Amino acid sequence: METKSISSLVRTAFRHPLEFIICGLLITMTLVVFSQVVARYVLQAPLSWSEELARFLLMWLSMLSAAYAFKTNSHFALRLLVANLPAKARRLVTLCVHAIVVLFFAVLLYYSIIFVAGVEGHTAPALQIPMQVPYASVVVGSGVILLEVLRSAWRELNGRSLEEEE
Repeated sequence: METKSISSLVRTAFRHPLEFIICGLLITMTLVVFSQVVARYVLQAPLSWSEELARFLLMWLSMLSAAYAFKTNSHFALRLLVANLPAKARRLVTLCVHAIVVLFFAVLLYYSIIFVAGVEGHTAPALQIPMQVPYASVVVGSGVILLEVLRSAWRELNGRSLEEEE
């Protein structure tokens, strides 16, 4: 029984890697913050690295969660006006929104790559890791968001819904 559940978990991780990574980041961040609270208030010996690690984990969690929101089409949208448009106009507006989002994240990806390259040699004070590691969250997140928006636009162009693809 235990082997079956482990293999099921592994299959799920390979089918939904973004969700698996987000869950791992959230669990890790929760454990780090909880450890800091226990160390500070129970043991009276605060951890020097936990606040910095929690901040870096939050950066990664935020960017990958934004990508997940695009993947599941659950990001914030004002659909009141668009819902009352005819089908062709609604599709045109949707494709224009996709184009604007692709342009924004392409620019963000480009400049974040330049920024990450620019912080080479800098290290985080407490963790002593390269600052490229936390800042790479913007690069990876923007890249994944770009892929998800392009997938969504492709679905829109082909007239398919998100549910049909799964």
